[in-house]
Amino acid sequence: MKVALMLEGQEGISWPQWLELADAAERLGFDALFTSDHYGSACGVASREALDVWAVLAAIATRTSRLRLGTLVSPVTFRPPAVLARMAMTVDHISGGRVSVGIGAGWNEDEHRAYGFPFPPLGVRMAMLEEQTTIVRNLLDGAAVHHAGDHHVLAGGVLHPHPVQLRVPIILGGAAGPRAARLAALHADEYDLVFVKPDEARAARRRLDAACEAIGRDPGSLPMTLMTRCVIGSTATHYRERLERVLAIGGEDAPAPGDEETWVCGTVDQALARAAAFHDAGVTTLYLQHLDHADGAMLELLGNDLVPTLQRL
Repeated sequence: MKVALMLEGQEGISWPQWLELADAAERLGFDALFTSDHYGSACGVASREALDVWAVLAAIATRTSRLRLGTLVSPVTFRPPAVLARMAMTVDHISGGRVSVGIGAGWNEDEHRAYGFPFPPLGVRMAMLEEQTTIVRNLLDGAAVHHAGDHHVLAGGVLHPHPVQLRVPIILGGAAGPRAARLAALHADEYDLVFVKPDEARAARRRLDAACEAIGRDPGSLPMTLMTRCVIGSTATHYRERLERVLAIGGEDAPAPGDEETWVCGTVDQALARAAAFHDAGVTTLYLQHLDHADGAMLELLGNDLVPTLQRL
């Protein structure tokens, strides 16, 4: 199993902190460093710093040598597909071929309104996602793109230079409903679930398999991954202390009994057991959301006691 550090860059991560976190992720053996793509705090705290994530990834690419870098996810409402593809191609070259592109329909209506982005109904955003994914895929594959759709028109655009990677991975995600699973089977190199229980992950894997088989694709060529919150402690007391800080940052109530099944949390042994349950359900990579980014001690605990064991699964 691979393990990625997932950061919420819009929740007040300063540039010096970005450098510290990237250095730690590389030193501690994480496979990847990913971030969400927002213009402001998703927790509703307007004063929190929020640097542009694609500019941050480009800079971090010069600082690291092996971490895979990417977004979970870049909303289709923020950028035209050629802009997103060109940014990804640029980071791909800067990193020597270590970028992945997460693309999503977007969800935060308040953010869109605050920054002047249109926020059409979900069905329209899903149609935009289908068009954008097709265009970004073709551009990153080096094709000259001729596309006349409801939302985008391209007349022969092609990226130069071509990416370093033969195929830049595109990540789609959600709950693997019928439309999303079909789109993933057609275009995705990875499908990412968010905050689900192991049984829900197992059911999603079945839906993705069926969508792949329906178009003659090998289901094994579409890895299923999971982004989930991670809070651990060396003791139960340390865990509860950390949990209280994370809940304060996220503005959420304490999880009700059973809700923590969607997290990798608890003592190290408890977290390992939760992660193993996701692995058994078909999850190949865990994106561990480290919301309290100032808590370097937990990051060290993850790197020393959790990551190596998970990577041996």
